[in-house]
Amino acid sequence: MASIQVRPAGPGDHADLAALHEREWGGPYVVVHDTRYDLRELPTLVAVDGAGGFAGALVHRLADNGLEVVSLAATAPGNGAGSALLAAAEAVATAAGAGRLWLVTTNDNLRALRFYQRRGLRIVAVDPGAVDRARAAKPSIPRLGEDDIPLHDELRLERRLTGREVRP
Repeated sequence: MASIQVRPAGPGDHADLAALHEREWGGPYVVVHDTRYDLRELPTLVAVDGAGGFAGALVHRLADNGLEVVSLAATAPGNGAGSALLAAAEAVATAAGAGRLWLVTTNDNLRALRFYQRRGLRIVAVDPGAVDRARAAKPSIPRLGEDDIPLHDELRLERRLTGREVRP
């Protein structure tokens, strides 16, 4: 595994980000918790490998006493980019005084559930039918997800960053 460094995205990253978002989400738009986001308009962290090559990206927003990970994707599984990006996002959240790091994934994404839970995030809510509702705003969302699991629901995961109680 190559050494991964994380930095804020810059103008030179636009093509790599566009290609990654096209591969992962079918373009720059995602619909999550009944909200449509343009990933190009949100703060983005970029992972680069030891040779300076693009290895992944994390798009986030600070709101509701937390840092929401809106998108996290690596160019290749197991390259260390996802872990490095998540750690960098936690540092951004902590510096901003955020009380939690949180995100939403879908019921079919067992790989993501495994990844996030191994890094201390816990499932705190399930929104049945959220993906069905999102399909109205983004019809390209498939009906079958990973492993041919019907894609219907969103799962919210979070990790508290402070000792104080945080409301969902």
